[in-house]
Amino acid sequence: MIGFFLNQRWIEVDDVAPEMTLLQFLRTHLMHRGSKEGCASGDCGACTLVLAEPVKKGQGGWRLDYRSLNSCITYLGQVNGCQVITVEGLQAPDGRLHPVQQQMVEQHASQCGFCTPGFVMSLFALDKEKAKPSRLEVEEALSGNLCRCTGYRPILAAAQGLTQQPDHFTQAEAQVAEHLWHWRQQHMGALHQEDRAFLQPRDWEEWQQSCQAHPDARFLAGGTDLALETTQALRAFSLIDLSRLALLQQLRCDEAYFLIGAAVTYQQAHAFLTQHLPLLAKLMPRLGSRQIRNAGTFGGNIVNASPIGDTPPVLLALEAKLVFWHQGQEASCQMTDFFVAYRRTALPPSALLLRIEIPRPRLAPGQSQFQRVYKVSKRRDDDISAVCLALNLTLESGRILAVRIGLGGMAATPIRAYAAESALQGQVFDQAAVQAAQQALAESCEPLSDVRASAAYRLRLVQNLLQRALLEYEQGHSMEVDQYATVD
Repeated sequence: MIGFFLNQRWIEVDDVAPEMTLLQFLRTHLMHRGSKEGCASGDCGACTLVLAEPVKKGQGGWRLDYRSLNSCITYLGQVNGCQVITVEGLQAPDGRLHPVQQQMVEQHASQCGFCTPGFVMSLFALDKEKAKPSRLEVEEALSGNLCRCTGYRPILAAAQGLTQQPDHFTQAEAQVAEHLWHWRQQHMGALHQEDRAFLQPRDWEEWQQSCQAHPDARFLAGGTDLALETTQALRAFSLIDLSRLALLQQLRCDEAYFLIGAAVTYQQAHAFLTQHLPLLAKLMPRLGSRQIRNAGTFGGNIVNASPIGDTPPVLLALEAKLVFWHQGQEASCQMTDFFVAYRRTALPPSALLLRIEIPRPRLAPGQSQFQRVYKVSKRRDDDISAVCLALNLTLESGRILAVRIGLGGMAATPIRAYAAESALQGQVFDQAAVQAAQQALAESCEPLSDVRASAAYRLRLVQNLLQRALLEYEQGHSMEVDQYATVD
């Protein structure tokens, strides 16, 4: 059984398909049809709603942490012990529109209306997070919502009018959070139908029991990719949700490594990355949308083994090590040895990725680091890359002492650019060195052609990205375009 609040109404569910999505359950079982299905892949945002999770305050009491998500690729079982807030629940008990809805009305921000509920819910989540957000913060929060009528200007204007006013969710927040917290302590989330199950173990013992009961179950972290096997390929399987396992939620430093748990979401890691791992932090705004970053995890992105996964090139450049659980003990594998073929890894069957360990940089006096990551895609936000290049240099007096280059989109797996690294190693970082590295890339890389880019285009891209890195090194600043002129 699972239990959750749908707006202010408590719901318990048992006998449904374990692979049922939250959107499907809302629309077909509860007749809550405000959230729409536009893509069934987490790309358009029409299905956006808000999930609130209980958090214990430091001085006692309770609060809720609000985050937007794509309900089309969220499994129903994942919301166990949460509050699900939909557009139907925003209106106040006395019939008044929620301030977010009122702003959308006043700014004439809805045209055909199909995308409107998703925009409203993304703005609701932003309003809960931040009072008076900047224009850039609004655009980032809405990067996963598409309006096919292209009515963005009034939507942005509506967002600028938000002032984080208390609402009926604020009034009930402490009570709802406490109820959810106790429910989580007392109930392991579970759904069963026929021989399939959705299981949400709360600790290591329950995880082991779940694996024994369903040895063929798929491990689920965020589900932003796995759920497409349900919505696109219509496959049915058992699921073991890893999101409640504390061991996979680590986010800390020790003397030698920065440690990121496999089930840590991109958004959870934001502050940690900004402080300790700026190269990864630089990539985060280009990784999916806010909804995807609220759900997607580092472990899922790695184990998925896509040749155009976003984090592997950076982790390759940072010399990451992967630690996993196999046959009753921890084992490890260097990131460089992890990807063995297209969508295949060195992770043994039934093994569980626990964490990523990234070595702390050790720089001698006079040494410096130069790091860059570039993702090239057809659309800036919420898109899959054609090419991703991550560069990590250690320099002294302009000479390259150590170099690591990670590439995505240049082979059947994420790869190290060993030949280009050899061309740069020991050289002064100048035009001659870059030209040698570009030639090495041409001789060693055999990228594929597909709908996103031709092989020739991909090769030219990575060569030019090395040139761009040199220009940024020489000029002392990034050439990234982060802000655009706007007409208000």
